[in-house]
Amino acid sequence: MSVKIPRGFKFSAVEAAIKRPGRKDLALIYSDVEATAGAVFTKNLIKAAPVKICIKKIASQKARAIIVNSGNANACTGKRGIEDANEMVRLVAKGLNIDERLVYPASTGVIGVPLPMERIRAAIPDLIGGLGKASLEELARAIMTTDTFPKYISADLKVGDETGTITAVAKGAGMINPSMATMLCFIITDLSVEKLSLSKALNEAVEQSFNRITVDGDRSTNDMVMIMANSLAGNDTITMKSKYYKDFKKVLNSITYELSKSIVKDGEGATKLIKVIVRRAPSRKDAELVARGVANSLLVKTAFYGNDANWGRIMAAIGASGAKVVEDKIEIYFNHLQVVKGGMSAGNDSTANELLKASKELNLIIDLATGKEEFSVLTCDISEDYVRINAEYRS
Repeated sequence: MSVKIPRGFKFSAVEAAIKRPGRKDLALIYSDVEATAGAVFTKNLIKAAPVKICIKKIASQKARAIIVNSGNANACTGKRGIEDANEMVRLVAKGLNIDERLVYPASTGVIGVPLPMERIRAAIPDLIGGLGKASLEELARAIMTTDTFPKYISADLKVGDETGTITAVAKGAGMINPSMATMLCFIITDLSVEKLSLSKALNEAVEQSFNRITVDGDRSTNDMVMIMANSLAGNDTITMKSKYYKDFKKVLNSITYELSKSIVKDGEGATKLIKVIVRRAPSRKDAELVARGVANSLLVKTAFYGNDANWGRIMAAIGASGAKVVEDKIEIYFNHLQVVKGGMSAGNDSTANELLKASKELNLIIDLATGKEEFSVLTCDISEDYVRINAEYRS
């Protein structure tokens, strides 16, 4: 994967044996200069210690460094969890000789287990000393938990006479559900973007990407998307009134969508990526209710895994969604193949079964035929491997 690193950003990744030895599990993202920052966090009322700390810090909309560990969520760890996360921040700030207020902690992994701080303390000097030596892929791998592949992406944007780069890294494969999904995403750019404009663009990007995916219907305690813009591209500052703001949002939306798609594709044990598209709903709320209801239905997801075009399960999920629907107007398509017409079989079940067997990606189109609103959600199937992975997660 071809990627560019924005000016002034460096990475580091080391092994601290946080959950088990044998892999890098502690990472650092650093900007040579102070950056404007924005973030979006999980809506789960149970929040991990680093999330609680970052929510307070981000009010300043300033940042220079993010320290991330995998293997341990540092969630439900009480006062000690806060103290441990703050100690990580202090150690990094001291080693980099920067203000503690500009260092943000993030964690992902097992809930309810204190961080092994003795090992983390010992690893931080090497983490700081290794700045600039890690690639984006090494950074992406260091923050993985049950992911099967690293997730990162990059794009350029020309603003006037200057060209800036937007690069992002993410992790996530399970405990993924809309309203942030266990996932982390860190976005860096050397563009100059006004702070309120940066936050607004990030929130809109998250809403159309990470908040529209689901793997298993579970919402994490640690979800976090953070962006840093350090202005080293030298462009005229992008604001909401700038003619380049729309272009910036377009690139940011594309990056977050592609990463969210990668997360669902990497869903624990998943074999199919499914885009649930609801059309002609009476309201956006009804379209969303149907899309999310179908995307989260275990019966629908297991049918897709079994290559069974069991559209009856989809109809049941539509009816249970709470949306306003008219049964005898509903049409359902697998890509362009119609399986339901007027709320009943279209007589294409056998062909649909063969289509499922041959498909790794599929559009599930639900036409309610009662309005003009649309909504879509990315989901995946559920297999035996999902049960195995999560049954053994702490072992």
